[in-house]
Amino acid sequence: MPTAPLTQTTGRRKRSVARARFRPGTGVVTVNGRAFDVYFPTPAQRMVVSEPLRVAEREDTYDIDVTIHGGGVSGQAGALRMAIARSLAEIDPEARTALKTAGLLTRDPRKKESKKYGLKKARKAPQFTKR
Repeated sequence: MPTAPLTQTTGRRKRSVARARFRPGTGVVTVNGRAFDVYFPTPAQRMVVSEPLRVAEREDTYDIDVTIHGGGVSGQAGALRMAIARSLAEIDPEARTALKTAGLLTRDPRKKESKKYGLKKARKAPQFTKR
């Protein structure tokens, strides 16, 4: 039976929700039962996700088990980044100031704008014909 997690935190971005569970370990990250580099194929996404670990200097200290649902890959990477930053701030209060100054504990409020009636999308109007 696996050990109980040190912390369990939630991160959100756009329509994505990520739940991260930290355990003492060697730095293995598992996302939805798959390896970290398999789930996030591009280096940019991997860099976004691992940024809080680099800022707090805890790359090889914890094993992280993650479940993510909703949204696209970019939103999921941002949600996971926030969940990891929140967990690190909860485990180590001294790292909170570094995470805060890096802007990793602030939720990104931007979401998709809703569609308006009479328009094709939120702001795109149908083509205008004068005659």
